[in-house]
Amino acid sequence: MKSQLIKSSDRGYADHGWLKSFHSFSFADYYDPARMGFGPLRVINEDKIAPGTGFGTHGHRDMEIISYVLSGELAHRDSMGNGESGAAQNGKEAGVIRPGDVQRMSAGTGVLHSEFNHAKDQTTHFLQIWIQPDARGIAPSYEQKHFDAGSKRGQLRLVAANDGAEGAVTIHADAKLYAGLFDGGESAELNLAPGRIAYVHLIRGALTANGQDLTAGDALQLRETSRLALTGGRDAEVLVFDLAA
Repeated sequence: MKSQLIKSSDRGYADHGWLKSFHSFSFADYYDPARMGFGPLRVINEDKIAPGTGFGTHGHRDMEIISYVLSGELAHRDSMGNGESGAAQNGKEAGVIRPGDVQRMSAGTGVLHSEFNHAKDQTTHFLQIWIQPDARGIAPSYEQKHFDAGSKRGQLRLVAANDGAEGAVTIHADAKLYAGLFDGGESAELNLAPGRIAYVHLIRGALTANGQDLTAGDALQLRETSRLALTGGRDAEVLVFDLAA
């Protein structure tokens, strides 16, 4: 199948009280053998964290993890020293992720981290993305960059890539991640090389991708396709993954 629409309502869902999460692929107690990933893309969780709560310290290894905050703030702390008191003065990241930021953590040989919403009255809404690395056992590392709305307006802005091109964060995977904002007559195209697949995830609003109408939470999987065309945006924010097949 060259293209497949996945509706928002087809995603898994978990309500833990403090955390409400939609799962685009099998994760934790949600299991669908047909939704184990797409190429190296393994997880897209749309998470909402209640005020004053968060993920306690836990471990990861051999995974590229990207956090993309939509509203609120996410406080990150890890065993590499990011997010600790005085981190910014010691060459580490302060660890607070805000809308427009893209955080990349390469778990490699193993890393411990926590993520909290310290606000008293605001929910943190973010996407947690896992991409399988192209090499195992690398040294853990962390990177965080800001991409303002203007750089994504009416175009696909490269925000993560295996070569760090165009100021993107560097991921250790055969993948590129683009972010875009579209409204009215704004449009964009992305050429896909032979042997590549693409995954379009609409964060909010409405958008047409290769003639397929998407609404918030929908996704479109593309195989054997040389071009992606995005049109008809209505207050749309979108992520596009260019992936090894």
